[in-house]
Amino acid sequence: MRQTLTTDSVDRYIEATPEALYDFISDVTRTPEISPEILSCAWIDPATGPDVGARFKAINHAGRGPDWPNKPVVVTAVPGREFAFARTEKFAGTIEWRYRFVPEGSGTRVHESYTVTHQLTIVGWLIIGGLYGLKDRRSDLRAGMTITLENLARLTEQATTEA
Repeated sequence: MRQTLTTDSVDRYIEATPEALYDFISDVTRTPEISPEILSCAWIDPATGPDVGARFKAINHAGRGPDWPNKPVVVTAVPGREFAFARTEKFAGTIEWRYRFVPEGSGTRVHESYTVTHQLTIVGWLIIGGLYGLKDRRSDLRAGMTITLENLARLTEQATTEA
């Protein structure tokens, strides 16, 4: 089933500072703790942290298909304000994932979004729908963003309470 993905976003208030949330999100090695589709992430040498141009290797899993690797690149790294990376996969186009942190009250409004900058090919859609059994990728991605922010809130608010 072929769809058109363009952009979507979710946001959530989290009782933590923008700096603490940025530090968590920009440490991509922690992404598997919050994302339902990311199994592992590691910086690719010489990168050791979230600098523009730094690359990391991620292993993803979704649906019934096998795990797959990709190598995103950091495109925005503004401590306490914004972190973004883009991943390009053969047949699956390019998607830019972005997190913005806006102070609100005693915490932060976190905005997570994706924007498709190069569309998936028909082959990509056949793989997603046929091999992986994912029939509504837009809904899958939205649900994943919601879960990610719920997990981020749980982990960062818990850390704030324990401190």
